[in-house]
Amino acid sequence: MLEGIIRESIDKKATKALRRDGYLIANIYGKGQENVNAAFKANEFIKAAKTKDSLVFPVKVGGKEYKVVIQEYQKEPINSSLLHVDLKIAIDGVEGKYMVPVNLIGIPKGTKNKGVLIQSKKRLAVKCKPENLPKSFDVDVSGLDVGDAILVRDVKVSNDLKILAEDRIAVAGVIKAK
Repeated sequence: MLEGIIRESIDKKATKALRRDGYLIANIYGKGQENVNAAFKANEFIKAAKTKDSLVFPVKVGGKEYKVVIQEYQKEPINSSLLHVDLKIAIDGVEGKYMVPVNLIGIPKGTKNKGVLIQSKKRLAVKCKPENLPKSFDVDVSGLDVGDAILVRDVKVSNDLKILAEDRIAVAGVIKAK
C-alpha cells in the first residue's frame, strides 16, 4: 500500500522543500470529507499508479486509509516529471464523477492512405459508483479511414455508468496529412 505524509504547511517554501526531497504534492478530497494536503515519495507513487489493477487504489496518509482515484495531475513542461496530483476519495455505493482513460487499439487503415491518427480525448468524464468504474475504455480504431472518426456515442459502456461528455464529440479520428 502506498503511504504518504500529511503536509503541515502548504506555502510555497515548504512545497519547494518537499519537491527537492523527492516528494509529490497531492490533495485528497471527497464529497462530505475534509480535504487532506498530503505528499508521497514521487517514485513510489508512480510505481503504485502503474501497477494498480483498477482506477481505485488504496493510500495511507497520517494513519488513515483512503480508497482514491487519480482525478487530475500536473506535469513539469520541460522534463515531464509529476508536480502535483489530485486524488478523489471513492466511497463504495456512492455515485461520483471520475475521469477514465481512453486506450486506442489497432492501426487505422487510413494511415496507409496518407492519413494521421488524432486522439482528441485522452480521458472521458463518467458518473458511476466506484465498484462499476472501468480501468479504461478500449477503442478499436483499425477500421478508420481518412475522414472517419469515433464519437463518444460509439464508445461501448455498461449500463452502470454514464459518460458525461456530449455524444457528438470525437474521441479519435483520421485526418489527411498535409
